[in-house]
Amino acid sequence: MTEAVYLESGAKRVFACAVDWPGWARCGRDADAAIEALRAAGPRYAPIAAAAGLSFPKDPQLEVVERLTGNATTDFGAPGAIRKADAERLTGAQAKRLVAVVEASWAALDRAAAKAPEVLPKGPRGGGRDRSEVLAHVIEAERMYARGLGLRAAAVDPLDRAAAAAFRRMLSAALLTEPDEPTRWPRRFAARRIAWHVLDHAWEIADRAGSSA
Repeated sequence: MTEAVYLESGAKRVFACAVDWPGWARCGRDADAAIEALRAAGPRYAPIAAAAGLSFPKDPQLEVVERLTGNATTDFGAPGAIRKADAERLTGAQAKRLVAVVEASWAALDRAAAKAPEVLPKGPRGGGRDRSEVLAHVIEAERMYARGLGLRAAAVDPLDRAAAAAFRRMLSAALLTEPDEPTRWPRRFAARRIAWHVLDHAWEIADRAGSSA
């Protein structure tokens, strides 16, 4: 099966992002490295798709269908370019599919955090956040992402599971609903960015803790 991929190229790095699978996005120093990283992440992404009730191809053929110019966000280490096609209207089924993947990504982060110790092994230079700091970073980033969807949210304690869940239900509702006016972030892009960031840190926690996610 062929899966459509777009490349987002900055001055320092390139992201390869699956068009139809929010969160399946990896980067490299050049296009070839980014595509290979995306391919290598496929087996790890497959359980996310399954948890969303979707069938992920076992050995997808990746086809680059679009090349975008990246920006400072790209070089910082996050996908930041928005495709023109992202602004196209979503059907109800398409919106539900996006939300299912985003919610499966949140569940993967919760599982990784539940298996990990609070103090995570540090990097070779002693860097890296501990578990609660990673969770706080993710949800604080999502508060900023919410602004792209036209939402405003008060600070959320990431250790307050009820508050975090309520905040994420608000995000899910925004992704499900066609806005009255265009928002800074189209829903397709917002879902990809949210799921990518969540999975990036879910996998980070799992890798540093020596568990699976």
